[in-house]
Amino acid sequence: MADEKPKQSHDESNSSENKNGCENSWPEPAVVQSKTDINSSARSLRYQRRDPKTIERCNLLNVSKLIIKEVIDSSLSHGRMLDDNHVPLQQFFIVLEHVLRHGLKRTFYALIFKIRYKSKKSLLRDRRDFWCVLETVEKLVPEASEITTSVREMPNLKTPLGKARAWLRLSLMQKSLADYLKVLCERRDQVLSEFYEPGAMMLEDEGMVFTGLLVGLNVIDCNMCIKEEDLDQPMGVIDFSLYLNNRINDDLSPDNESTETKNKMATILDQKNYLEELNRHLNATVTNLQQKLESVQTTNTLLKEDLAIAKNTALDLQDENDRLKADQGSIVDDTKKQLEAAKQDIETERETYKTSREGLDHMYTGLKKQLEEETHVRLDVEKELELQISMKQEMEMALRILEKDIHEKQDTMISLRQQLEEIKGINLEMYQKLQHF
Repeated sequence: MADEKPKQSHDESNSSENKNGCENSWPEPAVVQSKTDINSSARSLRYQRRDPKTIERCNLLNVSKLIIKEVIDSSLSHGRMLDDNHVPLQQFFIVLEHVLRHGLKRTFYALIFKIRYKSKKSLLRDRRDFWCVLETVEKLVPEASEITTSVREMPNLKTPLGKARAWLRLSLMQKSLADYLKVLCERRDQVLSEFYEPGAMMLEDEGMVFTGLLVGLNVIDCNMCIKEEDLDQPMGVIDFSLYLNNRINDDLSPDNESTETKNKMATILDQKNYLEELNRHLNATVTNLQQKLESVQTTNTLLKEDLAIAKNTALDLQDENDRLKADQGSIVDDTKKQLEAAKQDIETERETYKTSREGLDHMYTGLKKQLEEETHVRLDVEKELELQISMKQEMEMALRILEKDIHEKQDTMISLRQQLEEIKGINLEMYQKLQHF
């Protein structure tokens, strides 16, 4: 199949890169091409085989075209509003997640998880979330802040993936999804380069083409109940069986048999590529499940080992319990013997205590009597002491009165002596005067 020339054509005439196909991509319905276009497509095909990211971008773009076309056709043919149970709409959101995840850098926490748990690589495949990319839209388009705020306030959304899915659904219902993603693609160098690796679909021309395809969804009406839907579940798988029987382009000329043959070949190649991609997804799913099974088996083995260790530990504990019971019996016997000996010692001490108590009672009685006698003597002595004290006080009072009388008498004697001297002087004067006469 590698030597066959793919018959592809893009809906837009100015995108030569999207006219190219590859062995694992999904070409569009074939149309009549010139030999020059076919040769250039073949050369481009050989070049694209060297770049896996280019192949992935082509695959995602072609699948997106098919699914968007199916969503629009089903809506217009049935003439009704699409809801959560509409299968093509569900497939569209799955493809949209694949587009937004393509080339997305892993978060810091995912890298730490990968370093710590190197053996569980399969669990890291879906640990990249694009909620941080959608949060930047409100900085570029202020009208998007209403959707972002509504999503943040929903209590049923626990993970960033659930919030991103709710944001996409609300944007589609408001018919502004294409405009928001177009703004991101237009500023991919300033904004998206921080979140995506080089070669990601949102950083290349396929991203602009994809946003152009989303404009066609503005003709449909959607009514999805986001609050009652579980949006935190893992990402689903694209069901390619819905698009295997693709119709031939209506613009083909019915008279040109060679063109019809080429279209049929292109359709067959499309179906083959769809089946290969479906097989690849199934193989990836099987590999993931096998890794999970190995992890479960490893966990089961560890649990069995833990169970065996627990059983051995239980047996050891049972043996130790029996040994402790035997030790307990011997300890109980020894304790009983010690209690009997202690009882005998207590009885002996009790008899000794009784004897000592009787002697102490006699001593207490004698001492009590002696204390009473001493108390009486003390009372008598205290009374006599009080009497002596009162007598001493009286004597001191008498001495003070006596001293006072002595001082008064001494003063009286001094005054009398002075009076005597004065009388002697008067008498002497009178005597002298009498002598003169």
